Amino acid sequence: MGIMKFKNVSKSFTAGATKTEVLKDINLEVEEGEFLVFLGFSGTGKTTLVNLMSGLELPSEGEVTFKGKPITEPGPERGVIFQSYSLMPWLTVNGNVRLAVDTMFPDLSSAEKDEKVSHYVKMVGLGHATTRRPAELSGGMRQRVNVARALAMDPEMLLLDEPLSALDALTRANLADEIVNIWDADKKTCVLITNDVDEAIIMADRIIALNPDGTLGAQFKVNIPRPRDRMAMNNDAEFKRLRSVVTKYLMDVGIEAKVEGTKTLPDVTPIHGVPKAVADASKALIENRFLDFSQVHKVYPTPKGPLTVVEDFDLKMDKGEFISLIGHSGCGKSTVLTMVAGLNEISEGVIKLDGYDVEGADPERAVVFQSPNLFPWLTAKQNVAIGVDKVYPKASRAEKLDVVEYYLERVGLGDAMDKMASELSNGMKQRVGIARAFALSPKLLLLDEPFGMLDSLTRWELQEVLMEVWSRTKVTAICVTHDVDEAILLADRVVMMTNGPQATIGKIVDVDLPRPRTRKALLEHPDYYAYRQQVLDFLEEYEHGAKPKPKTAAIAAE
Repeated sequence: MGIMKFKNVSKSFTAGATKTEVLKDINLEVEEGEFLVFLGFSGTGKTTLVNLMSGLELPSEGEVTFKGKPITEPGPERGVIFQSYSLMPWLTVNGNVRLAVDTMFPDLSSAEKDEKVSHYVKMVGLGHATTRRPAELSGGMRQRVNVARALAMDPEMLLLDEPLSALDALTRANLADEIVNIWDADKKTCVLITNDVDEAIIMADRIIALNPDGTLGAQFKVNIPRPRDRMAMNNDAEFKRLRSVVTKYLMDVGIEAKVEGTKTLPDVTPIHGVPKAVADASKALIENRFLDFSQVHKVYPTPKGPLTVVEDFDLKMDKGEFISLIGHSGCGKSTVLTMVAGLNEISEGVIKLDGYDVEGADPERAVVFQSPNLFPWLTAKQNVAIGVDKVYPKASRAEKLDVVEYYLERVGLGDAMDKMASELSNGMKQRVGIARAFALSPKLLLLDEPFGMLDSLTRWELQEVLMEVWSRTKVTAICVTHDVDEAILLADRVVMMTNGPQATIGKIVDVDLPRPRTRKALLEHPDYYAYRQQVLDFLEEYEHGAKPKPKTAAIAAE
């Protein structure tokens, strides 16, 4: 039976003369004991929905009820866990949880309160850290304290507003599993807001999509038996079916073709800081071994002696090839990328691009970082133009402007070119970063976790944008990522690195999937999950810092 109901609920906010409708005509029933997940892009009103459930906000129209009574304010029967953890910095883990217990159970004896605190702190796996203060905890541990504190209030319903989004993939997965175990043991009602499709399917009984216009979208029942093992899911037919259906739905409602093609690219030739004779000679660029890493090492001096971070990195790339570089945190992926970018000295070995040694930074090697480093006081157009002016010295002003506008339009910013960088969302800033890199017409495009700071649905959108622009230029590219689906979607080959220090290539998978690629098409390709399994197996072997000997390093040297 329904524990919470929304009846014709709308929520709008008014600022001055403008009224913004965030949620429209929501009719919804949350069943007692169910695990319900809402999935949606940024800006679809997900947090507003949780705030209405918790009583932090009231509807503009309609009614929200809990057990038949209208919700007019926050109440202890509805425990909320937010994305950011607001812990008291001067209190220990136990002290922060004790606050909740003192508030909810004032009549218990001190010993009974201690027992309750201890029970919930152990439940979230922090029994070893009871006396630490928030400053001494990792992000994942702080979020666990947040979960323990909400549970200690013994609510009938748990409301989780993207509680895992700020965590790394491994911590995120572990905490998600713990939340499901707690829900299962206590049979509470759970409502989770997320933008991660896999997380939704692994955790939910029912998934509801939120449409960008603030209405409720399609609903999906998850009929996969529990407990659901992440690795096993990769071979589960129902998981694959749901993943495909949900992904398609979200992409159809959220990622329409936002790129209008009114601009054409002028026929101008970039120069890349090389003497004229060299520039003329390199017009016929090398096709094979266009980029050649030969026995590359990176060694840092430390007080305890030299530390080898990367060793014997040996890789040959042909012109126009796209490679994904994947591995656990600290495996030297970014070190390899900064060496080829010329931002980090090579300790041993050599990197050649188009027949010449890589030395120092150069616009012929364009880098897109996790944060795009735009000048906030310049417009999107001006940010892209800075590099274009340098790379096309002979082009007319009109031609340079055409280059800038062409790429901004390609990345879906046709109507935001003249906005200041400071006014753009994170996703839009990263679009400017991608446009800027392509506008340099580089010989080599280097992407260092380019979508790492974005929510997963914005990531999909920008991966599609990147694929679309790349398919026009066929620039040789390397992308560092920790996202398995991203690695396979983008690459001709996925290069997997062993754990550091002394990280090297552990395995290379050739991705023989048709191009041009879209996420929708790949999810339906019969070989897609086999590639995914190969990468997942490798990453599992190297999880938690394990250092097995690379079995297939020979492949890398071929």
